[in-house]
Amino acid sequence: MASSLPEELDWSVPAVMGERSVCSTEVPAGNKASFGETSLSGCDSHVPSSEVLEAIENVIQGVLQSLAQKKAPVLTVANRTDWRNIEFKDSVGLQMIRRCTTKQIRSDCPQSATRFALMLKILSMIYKMVQSNTYATKRDIYYSDTLLFGSQSAVDHIINDISCMLKIPRRSLHILSTTKGFVAGHLSYTEEDGTKVNCTCSATAVSVPSNVQGIKNLISHAKFVLIVEKDATFQRLLDDDFFNKVSPCIMVTGRGVPDLNTRLLVRKLWDSFQIPVFSLMDADPHGVEIMCVYKYGSVSMSFEAHHLAVPSIKWLGLLPSDLKRLNISKDALIPFTKQDQNKLASIQKRPYIACQPAWKKELEMMAASKLKAEIQVLTSLSQDYLSRVYLPNKLQFGGWI
Repeated sequence: MASSLPEELDWSVPAVMGERSVCSTEVPAGNKASFGETSLSGCDSHVPSSEVLEAIENVIQGVLQSLAQKKAPVLTVANRTDWRNIEFKDSVGLQMIRRCTTKQIRSDCPQSATRFALMLKILSMIYKMVQSNTYATKRDIYYSDTLLFGSQSAVDHIINDISCMLKIPRRSLHILSTTKGFVAGHLSYTEEDGTKVNCTCSATAVSVPSNVQGIKNLISHAKFVLIVEKDATFQRLLDDDFFNKVSPCIMVTGRGVPDLNTRLLVRKLWDSFQIPVFSLMDADPHGVEIMCVYKYGSVSMSFEAHHLAVPSIKWLGLLPSDLKRLNISKDALIPFTKQDQNKLASIQKRPYIACQPAWKKELEMMAASKLKAEIQVLTSLSQDYLSRVYLPNKLQFGGWI
């Protein structure tokens, strides 16, 4: 544990499980291009429209060449969810290795022909949007033809594959992510269209901007950023005027598992102000998992690690050891489910835990007790214990790991 707010937080090492895509033909590492060596780096990375159009044209040209040679066209994409393709780097977080295994989305295979067609369809939509300088959300793309795409998750996975395949961030593909996160506290900025936003004056939270990379003129006198897992906890701190009472701060919530824009905003705040970033999560495996997404990134989005992960994030609470220290009654705690046990066991096996001895100890304590707690358990001590006692003491005496 630290003893006071540091000028800089220590870097750590990275990871988190991602989703698994449909199969096709796996190609061993070394036989295909180096997907990692031109990974999407830099918080404000932007690819000119001409380069985006050229990249898509090259893909289509490859398809046409195969047809001209009477061969079945294939699209080659990186195995984004394969741990063998992932490495941990202190200064970046979770990232894709230089030469990773790939898979071929084949047009002549019944298992992947539909996916092949959908990838071409979305590439065509992206091409038109870039040409006309228009934008769409992933949801817009899905609802443009729900029968064709089948599900929102299918569209999401294909867009991520295309972004990784072209080595171009989503924003440059003119695809926006739907925002569900909120931000409040000592922060003002200007949006891409010139709209000025002042989070400090707001009585309510401000929605995280849909184009985080387009915001500019960020101004803040905050001493730290506080990531809050749940919306209910975030709203309670907002009602208690927490960001003014204790120390000037910026509060962000992804309202559960964070969306892309919320993660981009946390990273942009850290890049812009270089102030400590703390996380306030439930003392359960799900809360730890969410914290790891912010801190280390996710396996499936490792190709965008440079502008998503914030390896300096510290775990402020709710720590399993806090439950014992504060004499929280066992009656107020929740027994583990089988799913909780499996998730915690999975987290404990991840490589970065070995580099976090304090985290390892807390997780062992959680595993031994087989009990979990929501942040709301602190109300058993007093209604405003979180904002009046718990957080001020943690921040003053260095109660983070």
